[in-house]
Amino acid sequence: MTLSSNQRRYDIDWLRNLAFLILIFYHIGMYYVFDWGWHIKSAETFRWLQEVMILTNTWRMSLLFFISAMALSLIEKRYSIWSLMGLRTNRLFVPLIFGMFVIVAPQVYIEARAQNLIPEGFWSFWVEYINPNTDLLKEHQSIIGLLTWNHLWFLPYLWIYSLIVLVIRPLLANVIGSRFFQNIPFVVAFICIVVGLLLVYLTLRLAYPTTHDLTNDWYNHAKSFLIFVFGYTFAQQMRWWNTVIAKRRWFLYLAILGYLFIVADRNGAFTWLAEQYEGSIAVRGLYGTIFIINLWAWIFSLVGYAGQYLNRPAKFVSYANKAVLPWYMFHQTLIVMLAWYLKPYNLPTFFDFLLILSGTVIGCLIGYEIVKRTAITRWLFGLKHS
Repeated sequence: MTLSSNQRRYDIDWLRNLAFLILIFYHIGMYYVFDWGWHIKSAETFRWLQEVMILTNTWRMSLLFFISAMALSLIEKRYSIWSLMGLRTNRLFVPLIFGMFVIVAPQVYIEARAQNLIPEGFWSFWVEYINPNTDLLKEHQSIIGLLTWNHLWFLPYLWIYSLIVLVIRPLLANVIGSRFFQNIPFVVAFICIVVGLLLVYLTLRLAYPTTHDLTNDWYNHAKSFLIFVFGYTFAQQMRWWNTVIAKRRWFLYLAILGYLFIVADRNGAFTWLAEQYEGSIAVRGLYGTIFIINLWAWIFSLVGYAGQYLNRPAKFVSYANKAVLPWYMFHQTLIVMLAWYLKPYNLPTFFDFLLILSGTVIGCLIGYEIVKRTAITRWLFGLKHS
C-alpha cells in the first residue's frame, strides 16, 4: 500500500484515539499495580501487573508526541503560523488552565484524604487548593502552591513543543523540501534518531529523572522534543512512511524481542550486567540502545499496521476525534473518584475493575455530551466551535 501526502490520514486519527484509550487502562492499572506509587492504591495489588504495564510504559507517551507532531505537520499548510499558534493555544493551553483549577482538584483532595492529611470537605479544600499562598499541605506544594496538572502534564509540553516548531517552521520547510532530505534512506534516518536519543539518554537520564514539572525535566524534554521533531519531519517523507508500512512485521518482531529483554532484565536474568549500569558507560549505552530501539520498534509497528489497515474513515474515529480531549481530561479524575468511593466495599478485584472501567467510560461519555453543547464549555475543553 503506497501513501501520498494528499490523502486524509485516517490512520493517524485511529492511532491518536487508540493511544489515549490505552491511558484509561494504564491509569486504572496504576490503582492495582504493586509498588508503583499513585494517588490512591487498592488494598490488593499485583506484582505481575508490572510486567503487563511495562509493555506500553516505555513508549506510550512517545507515541503520542510522535503522532501529535505528524498531525501538526499534515495540517500546517492550511493555516498561517499565527493561526496555528492560536489554534494550539485554544486546543491545549486553555483546557490545561481549566483542568488544573477544576478537573484535577478532586484527585489532589482524594490523595490527601487517603493519607489522612486533611479533614473531610471538598469545597473548603478547593479554596485552599486554588490559593497560591495557602498553608495547607506545605510539604506537597510547588512554587504555585497546591495547584497542579497531574495527568494533564502532556498538554503544556505539547503546547510548548508545537510553538517552538511553528517558530522554526520556515527553516524546517527548507530542510524537508530539499532534494537531499527527500533522498535520505529510511535506514539512515532510523540510525540517526536512535543515535540522537542515545546521546540524550547517556548525558541527561541519570542527572535529570523524569518529573513532569516542566522546569527541571530536561531528560524528558530532550527526548520528547526530539521525537516530536522527528514525527513532524516523518509525516512529510512519504518514502519513510511507506517503508515503515512495508516492514511493519519486522518492527513488531523487534518490539516483542525488546519487551522480552526488558521483562527478563527486570526479573534478574542479567544481574551481572545490571550491576555495572551506573559505573560503566558502555553498559548504559547497551541498555539505552535496546530501550530506544524497542521504543521505535513499537511506534513504527503501530504506524505501519495502522497505515496498512486503518487508513479509512469510521464512525468511531469521527466521534473520537472530537471527544478525545475531553475524555483525556476527565478520565483520571473519574478513575480516582470511583476507586475512592468503591474501596470501602472490598469488592472482588475483577468486579471492582469492571465497575471502575465502566464508570469511567460512562462518565467520559456523559461529560463529553455535556461540554459539547455550549460555547463556553467547548472553549474550556479545547473543542472547535460548532
